[in-house]
Amino acid sequence: MKKGLLDVCVLFVLRNEDAYGYKLTQEITHLLEVSESALYPVLRRLESQGLLETYTEEFSGRLRKYYRITGAGKLRLKEYIHELKDLKRVLDAITGGDANE
Repeated sequence: MKKGLLDVCVLFVLRNEDAYGYKLTQEITHLLEVSESALYPVLRRLESQGLLETYTEEFSGRLRKYYRITGAGKLRLKEYIHELKDLKRVLDAITGGDANE
């Protein structure tokens, strides 16, 4: 389940602005505990699926690889959010509507 949530978190973080790997990791760890080493295979897979694209820019004399969500990635994010809302409905029914109890 965590793997699927990681996909959603990556697309969610990138929905408004591009990010390089380290920054992306920092943003995602606010949502879900994940190591940088676990994130890069997900980024490569999402890129191979056409949900992300990459480009490089120079920063302080070094090249940084940036990730950008694609149109297909935005559509997939909408699908994920719809699926998560359905899952929340089921979880609310099971837990009595309050996951904090």
